[in-house]
Amino acid sequence: MKFGIIKERKKPTDRRVIFSPEQLVKIQALYPELEFAVESSDVRVFRDADYENAGIKVVNDLSDCDVLFGVKEVPVENLIPDKTYFFFSHTIKKQVYNRTLLQHLLAKNITFYDHETLVDTQNNRLIGFGRYAGMVGVYNSIRAFGIKFELFKLPKAEMLSGKEDLIRSLKRNMLPPLKFVVTGTGKVGSGVKEILDAIKVKSVTVDNFLTKNYAQSVYTQIDVLDYNKRKDGAVLDSVDFFQNPQEYESNFERFTKVSDIVITAHFHANEAPPILTQEMLKAKDCKVKIVGDISCDINGSIASTLRSSTIEEPFYGYLPFENKEVDLFHPAAIVVMAVDNLPCELPKDASEGFGEMFIEKVMPAFFDGDKDGILARAKITENGKLTARFSYLQDYVDGE
Repeated sequence: MKFGIIKERKKPTDRRVIFSPEQLVKIQALYPELEFAVESSDVRVFRDADYENAGIKVVNDLSDCDVLFGVKEVPVENLIPDKTYFFFSHTIKKQVYNRTLLQHLLAKNITFYDHETLVDTQNNRLIGFGRYAGMVGVYNSIRAFGIKFELFKLPKAEMLSGKEDLIRSLKRNMLPPLKFVVTGTGKVGSGVKEILDAIKVKSVTVDNFLTKNYAQSVYTQIDVLDYNKRKDGAVLDSVDFFQNPQEYESNFERFTKVSDIVITAHFHANEAPPILTQEMLKAKDCKVKIVGDISCDINGSIASTLRSSTIEEPFYGYLPFENKEVDLFHPAAIVVMAVDNLPCELPKDASEGFGEMFIEKVMPAFFDGDKDGILARAKITENGKLTARFSYLQDYVDGE
């Protein structure tokens, strides 16, 4: 079996890769029957020479490979027919802008696995870049605060060498006593927590966060039942929320009244109620100054996220009373950070972390007959058709 690592071609440029040179050497030691080829790239965080020095072939043509691995969507003109691909397609929520991609995967008879659909039997994601999105997201949110209020100037995360450099940069600046509220406790939330803990922002309970004042910066990390309530007033568990999201409404306003910085690290299902509404943000007692929307669902759960922002221009102002974008220095503006490719700012750390997860949790499935069903659950297309698990995408493919 021959695996190929494809060149990232989507714009803006993404420097990440699925496996580092050292990781490919490790995989070959574990599975000697495997052969690797890496497509030459002038943007990848690891240079062609790094792979060649590790004994990995660097080529310009991957057509002789059986399985091809990438990070972002592959432009349809670069898809090789009749191959097996792994990459993030951003199609499983029926994202309109990628319908053509899924149509071409089917038309070209490609067997396709989305990294996002690699899950265990409980439907928990096995791999992802979420932790690194969380790290950069909180860094950018603090950077936005410093810029907005002209207190300090942090360098862009992409200018730093990695996580430790990012932490050192944050520690050089004294924060005023800010209150951070973080939605979500998964991989993205763990990345946010990792940075806040590293720079000695104190973790406090929800009750203390809502009722007490502090002489230092603090944060609270909240889950769905902390910011949603049943419309009928019943007090149930999170299982009920996920089974009956339409029966709930957001009560996040209790956090907007005391929070300086909102950092969103949650997963938001289409049926769940909006979390942070325009009404909350324009209320007279709203204290929110920065919204770091790592989740970045446009016109979704966070009203201030009117559009995604970019690594080059990560911030914009949001005027709640008019629900429109304004200059971030507008006196009534809340600053929005909604970069949708945050892990790209830590390409080396993110690539190495992703590769480690793939080697541990997914790679064995290629050689043990997929005994745990990891590959079977993740397969979206095969033989020019959607698999049964993803048949719900048929109307999306058909353009309906």
